[in-house]
Amino acid sequence: MARQDFNFSFPFRVRYAETDAQGVVFYGNYLIYYDTAISEYFRELPFDYMAEVERTGADFHVVQASVSYKETMVYDQEIEVMVRTSRVGRSSLTFALEIYEKGQDTLISTGEIVWVNTDQTSHKSVPMRPELLALIEKREGSAVAV
Repeated sequence: MARQDFNFSFPFRVRYAETDAQGVVFYGNYLIYYDTAISEYFRELPFDYMAEVERTGADFHVVQASVSYKETMVYDQEIEVMVRTSRVGRSSLTFALEIYEKGQDTLISTGEIVWVNTDQTSHKSVPMRPELLALIEKREGSAVAV
């Protein structure tokens, strides 16, 4: 994908604690950037994630996460994490993610995270609420595969 294929981004500045002994961002922290950006994406929808969990007893579980590393990131570097919902299933959401240097087209990383909506009592997948699907469709338009 290209940067312009995303209509949501969240900025970060790499903190010293996120780097490793080689002076670059520790590989596992990419997932933290992705997870935080997804949370902000939901906040902007607007979708009150925790209120929905409390109200319905269903919560999302991560069932797949992948990261491809293209360039390194270093302490104090400003980045933007791009998020879009790329696929909607009966009970699942797939997020396409990319990290760019702030204001640049330098692709640092790509990723994909898949969530499954799960009843917290039975631990079985359950369909997503129509209200959430409508918010995603409004944000993403026809870009979402079903």
